[in-house]
Amino acid sequence: MSLVSMPFVGSGQDLGLHIAASVVMIGSIVALGYGFWKLHELPINKAHSKQHQQIGLITALTWIGFVWHWVWVLAVICAFVDAEKALIKVRDIWRQPPTIESPTQEELTAKSTQEENHHA
Repeated sequence: MSLVSMPFVGSGQDLGLHIAASVVMIGSIVALGYGFWKLHELPINKAHSKQHQQIGLITALTWIGFVWHWVWVLAVICAFVDAEKALIKVRDIWRQPPTIESPTQEELTAKSTQEENHHA
């Protein structure tokens, strides 16, 4: 076979290969679009499964996210983070008294030894 000759050109196989390639290409585009749609609808599905109180907000953010993708990230955060539990956790951290650790006897002796060596 030479580099000039084209295989399958001028035969019935040429049309069949074009049809097969078109079906694969269209199928790939449809599968990619369907996967993108399912990924994009993930916050809404999660909000419905958790019976989230802000379903309307999450739905609106998801639809706006088709245009501005950073808004979709906000929808994901709203859908997956339980705001009430997060606020309680932040409140508990804020109200927690600071813990002051007293040095152990070993640390005190090591520090005094270092000071003695430094002064010598």
